[in-house]
Amino acid sequence: MQKPKSPSIPNVAPAKFFSEVATELRKVTWPTRQETIRLTAAVIIISVAVGLFVGGLDILFVNITTMIFK
Repeated sequence: MQKPKSPSIPNVAPAKFFSEVATELRKVTWPTRQETIRLTAAVIIISVAVGLFVGGLDILFVNITTMIFK
């Protein structure tokens, strides 16, 4: 019975690796400054809204459990 072969790690020179990384980064479509600002603002607003919602639920459940177990 033969032992199954383990996957081998490719032997790539560091210079070739970084060259390929640079090539791939040139293909990326980077967002404009305005898009970045708009999307960052959206993330912050949504995060605050979710935080307020979860915080409100927390306060509600604390008050309910306090009334029940008091």
